[in-house]
Amino acid sequence: MLFFSGCSGVFSQDTIVLKNSSKIPVSIEEIGDAEIRYSNYLDRDAPSFAISRSDVDYIVYADGFTEKMTAPAGETPAVSPRELYRQGEADAIRYYNGYKGARTGTLVVSLLSPLVGLVPAIACSATTPNDINLCYPDTQLFHNPDYQHGYIRQSRRIKSGKVWTNWFVAFGVNVVLVLVMQGSAN
Repeated sequence: MLFFSGCSGVFSQDTIVLKNSSKIPVSIEEIGDAEIRYSNYLDRDAPSFAISRSDVDYIVYADGFTEKMTAPAGETPAVSPRELYRQGEADAIRYYNGYKGARTGTLVVSLLSPLVGLVPAIACSATTPNDINLCYPDTQLFHNPDYQHGYIRQSRRIKSGKVWTNWFVAFGVNVVLVLVMQGSAN
């Protein structure tokens, strides 16, 4: 009799259901504030594994009881790399303004000579903004590579767009000046 009750505990299966709807058949060992420890439900002697509590939607226990997981206070839910990349792009649009020197320099040189102005326009649009000019809003978030890549890439696009806009403005001013000078010469 004791043998069968011990065996039923060994083979009881719990199921972890992740936020992406994936299901993992397990034997729950411990539910902590930050992580859930579990093992293979068929082999209790196998090594234990841990999963972040914020990645789990709910747990269905062997007896049918379902427990919804919530993130502990102060912990933010897991965010996908794609979402972090997009947040980096959005934050760059909102906060990045370190392009002003490149934009102004290109405009001034291009007003003097559009051909010579191509040099700073090409150089400025081809380089990544300096870290000191990025103006990112959250230092801790900027250390995430996905967020950082999105922020820097969008900042580079913004810088390049502003530089080329100023080059074309200066080019247009020069064309208008040439036409005006030709018209007054006639």
